[in-house]
Amino acid sequence: MSEPCFDVAHLGHIELLTNRFEESLDFFVRVYGLTESGREGDSVYLRAWDDYEFHSLKLTKSDTTGMAHCGYRTSSEAALHRRVAVIERMGLGIGWTEGDLGHGPSYRFHSPDGHVFELYWETVKYDAPQGEKPALKNVAQRFHGRGASPRRIDHFNLLATDVSKMRDFMVQAMGSRVTELIQLDNGRIGGCWFTVNNKGYDMACTEDHSGSRGRFHHITYAADHRDDILRAADVFLENGVFIETGPHKHAIQGTFFLYVWEPAGNRVEIANAGARLILDPDWQTVVWTETDRRKGQAWGLKTIESFHTHGTPPVTKAAD
Repeated sequence: MSEPCFDVAHLGHIELLTNRFEESLDFFVRVYGLTESGREGDSVYLRAWDDYEFHSLKLTKSDTTGMAHCGYRTSSEAALHRRVAVIERMGLGIGWTEGDLGHGPSYRFHSPDGHVFELYWETVKYDAPQGEKPALKNVAQRFHGRGASPRRIDHFNLLATDVSKMRDFMVQAMGSRVTELIQLDNGRIGGCWFTVNNKGYDMACTEDHSGSRGRFHHITYAADHRDDILRAADVFLENGVFIETGPHKHAIQGTFFLYVWEPAGNRVEIANAGARLILDPDWQTVVWTETDRRKGQAWGLKTIESFHTHGTPPVTKAAD
């Protein structure tokens, strides 16, 4: 087994596209409970109350939906250049950017399915204004209690036509470990869960049955307690937000979950992973079979059909 690579430190942010910008922004700030930290052009930069960086979500006005790009911070400047060299040898590079409000120069590249990734080292750390200064020095922002109020960005899920290619890409390009996966009876991999550090996962990839490429499944922020997820369900209910499934517990990764659709149709999760960390240095990938998955989630809730079909941008059927 090869040595783990920790050139990539953690998931930093997602840029999410919306064709209902004002409604989506209202959802993420007032209902979901993120804080606006800046604006530039057609984008608003948002973060949860204990995200240490300037932003963890870049919400951008568009005529479509889905993910524009995902960003990971590396563990050093040297690590950034090591990863870039690997990615360029793989032939997936797009090139360097000058960065934006939240971070310095970044290197962008494609996944095998066409998703846009970026890596960066220089970052802007959040400096809470006077009214948001926390009492404790080791917290990024005062807890405000607005809406669902998640603590930090946790993970995201991409859809792909070939999950096995995404598995190889994440391991080689990002230095990720595969913590769990679904092995289908037909030989294909139905889903993979990846981590670049000791979290159970920071990215998941599942099979896109539509035949489309480069689509987005969901973004997830973490809360401290399971009770926060139950409270969030009431917050969403009171604000007319479509609750897709949950609260319940995933069998894979053991996450206590709740999924909703924000006004533009992008899927958003709020979750509690408990204290589950991958501390075992020679962790062996947990493999789930189709028989395992037919049992449903941890406590028997069957996975609803839209979880296998809905992604963004939506698939448009060609005219006959």
